[in-house]
Amino acid sequence: MLTIRPATSADVPLMLGFIRELADYERDPQAAVATAADLLRDGFGPEPKFRVDIAEWAGEPAGFALYFWNYSTWQGKPGLYLEDLFVRPRFRGKGIGKALLVHLARVAVKNNCGRLVWQVLDWNTPAIEFYKSLGAETMKEWLTMRVTGEALVRLATERSAVSTQHSASSD
Repeated sequence: MLTIRPATSADVPLMLGFIRELADYERDPQAAVATAADLLRDGFGPEPKFRVDIAEWAGEPAGFALYFWNYSTWQGKPGLYLEDLFVRPRFRGKGIGKALLVHLARVAVKNNCGRLVWQVLDWNTPAIEFYKSLGAETMKEWLTMRVTGEALVRLATERSAVSTQHSASSD
């Protein structure tokens, strides 16, 4: 009954719906400002920035996983970073979330990744317990740091004491 398939550009409206549903679940719907044009540009352009796999239950869209590659300098290997994992409420309890994580673990192993990493909100106890049951560890000593909006622009325009050279690929 369950199939997991790669998303195509035709799935962008579905992906946007999943993203909005996830934002609602995470109690922050106003933060989900991505548009269909953003997802088309960044996921299906000449240099995709992310991948999405869609879970379907009996042919009906049930959930998704959005992920991208990162790199571990300590391991000297790529890693897979899971940005979003979401299963619609009426499909929960059927093993879809676990199937998506198993699928991503296989993608990571196939691509010689040293790790699969994601974040979970500290109040989401059911998800935390589920992830732990799969062997995931809570990285309590690591804190996520983020610079966004005006603070990001300010940082980007700071004058540095060190002169830097920029290549076209890093801009």
